[in-house]
Amino acid sequence: MNLKKEPFFNGDSEWEDLGNGVSRQFVGYNAQVMMVIVKFEKGATGALHQHFHSQITYVASGKFEVTVDNETKILQEGDGFFAQPNVFHGVKCLEEGKLIDAFTPLREDFLI
Repeated sequence: MNLKKEPFFNGDSEWEDLGNGVSRQFVGYNAQVMMVIVKFEKGATGALHQHFHSQITYVASGKFEVTVDNETKILQEGDGFFAQPNVFHGVKCLEEGKLIDAFTPLREDFLI
């Protein structure tokens, strides 16, 4: 596994198009932690899902309908949420924006 050890400066890392109005950019990661910026067009979704990682997400811009463990709230710039391991969570973008996701351990599935 290649680890991204270099310092991150905005624009250093390529944006990866995930389709359906969602793209992501890696900030940095090692085996213990990963940080990713996820960009959403209005109406794009991060489908309801679960994984064994702990996840903390910060809303850098935009407005999102966020569901965590069957509870739904509207979050906007400056807000955030925490998803415990194996808890269902997902988002719908109400106003174009970016989320900053931090995972522990790293999401190896993102690197495939």
